[in-house]
Amino acid sequence: MELQGKKGLVVGIANDQSIAWGCARVFREQGAELAITYQNDKAEPHVRPLAERLQAPIIMPLDVRDEQQHEALFNAIQERWGRLDFVVHSIAFAPKNDLHGRVTDSSLQGFLLAMDVSCHSLIRLVRSAEPLMKDGGAVLAMSYYGAQRVVTNYNIMGPVKAALEAVVRYQAVELGGAGIRVNALSPGPVKTRAASGLKDFDELMRKAAEKAPLHQLLTAEQIGETAAFLVSDRATSLSGQVIHIDGGYNILG
Repeated sequence: MELQGKKGLVVGIANDQSIAWGCARVFREQGAELAITYQNDKAEPHVRPLAERLQAPIIMPLDVRDEQQHEALFNAIQERWGRLDFVVHSIAFAPKNDLHGRVTDSSLQGFLLAMDVSCHSLIRLVRSAEPLMKDGGAVLAMSYYGAQRVVTNYNIMGPVKAALEAVVRYQAVELGGAGIRVNALSPGPVKTRAASGLKDFDELMRKAAEKAPLHQLLTAEQIGETAAFLVSDRATSLSGQVIHIDGGYNILG
């Protein structure tokens, strides 16, 4: 129960295959109380039952582009808890045409949308969370190996995730004086709804398992175990890091 008494916000659960769901399950098992968001009315029937299984006292819509929903969420957290101990940002999006095409051919509109939803939304969440982290806290974003190396078919998400990792480093410096730690996890490929939008993703998973030193794919729950460590008091010396959790795949270049 290492997260007993902690209050956390988890953004990015889409269904029971989501990395954010794997994280939330572990957080709750370790004693954390959670605020859970769902993207829209279409997503709610998939997310609300999961949030209820976690006994989440706050279950609210959050389209990260909707300022009113964003404000309502943080008002609810302020009223219910008056504080926040950690935030998990596990969302990414790019229009299909831009995701499946060359970076060179990406549209301005598609690039800006991908950057807004996948990267700048972290900035907005942290900006609102900062006043609630009076005694310090932890922020955790989800990245991928394609931010640092070229991965076939990752395309526009490579530059977007690279920007996300840079934001993590800058926020770690800016918020460190307040005791707020900002890190990113970089998991290996996991079969989520978002990942299924990548071309030939099954082949990417096969190659990752074949090449990684541990020769295995990871689960959302395994990612959750590492995430729980990073938001716990056992990781108070870690900030500004991108931590690979991929069976060692990243060391092979």
